[in-house]
Amino acid sequence: MIQNKKIIALLMAATTGLVMSSEFESEAADRMMNMEQMKLLGEYKLAQPYGFTDAPEEALLDLKKAAMEAEERYQEMKRKEEEERERRAAEEARKAREEAERIAAEEQAAAEQEAMEQAAAQQAAAEQAAAEQAAVQQTAAYSASASDQTLLAAIIFCEAGNQPYEGQVAVGAVILNRVRSAVYPNSIAEVIYQSGQFGPAMSGWLDTVLASGGYTDTAMQAAADALAGSNPIGDCLYFGCGNFGIQIGDHFFH
Repeated sequence: MIQNKKIIALLMAATTGLVMSSEFESEAADRMMNMEQMKLLGEYKLAQPYGFTDAPEEALLDLKKAAMEAEERYQEMKRKEEEERERRAAEEARKAREEAERIAAEEQAAAEQEAMEQAAAQQAAAEQAAAEQAAVQQTAAYSASASDQTLLAAIIFCEAGNQPYEGQVAVGAVILNRVRSAVYPNSIAEVIYQSGQFGPAMSGWLDTVLASGGYTDTAMQAAADALAGSNPIGDCLYFGCGNFGIQIGDHFFH
């Protein structure tokens, strides 16, 4: 009976060692467990009486069961560690991918912004060039025949004969702006006689003044200055007695 108790105690100690081994991952821990088991089994063999070689079957079954359970726990621990490593690797890969996507998006946004700024700069430059070209055209001398100058003087007299000299030049500049514009006819006579544009031309008063030479020398000089490039109203195409635009005398130019 005493020998059996010793055997059981030794077997339980060995089982405990096997159970404890599942809690350690390192090879050193496994080696320590194996050494402890060998020591216990060695003590067990020394403690056996002569001729006693078999341990109780129940104790051996318990030992085997405990060893299997310890191995299962150890494998489960290894599986969880592997899953954790995979999870961390996947998380790091996800973060790296998101960071790369963020950088790519920022670079794309910066490129689009730069392209927009370049397009805006090009458009501004084109508009500036067009404005400068229009300004040059508005102040450029216009080659006209004597009859064109006389016709221009007559319409200036009819429309602004009672206005300051600058206002008379401005009326001539409006007519020349229309000649240069793609929206209106491209000659002085066609612009002046265009249907629905100038009242004196529609009523016949212009033709009467032209035939009688009733225009003034001031109107003739205003026509000459306008043809030479004098332009106090920029790119204005209209004038009248409204209330907006550039005011010269009684007329507003816009």
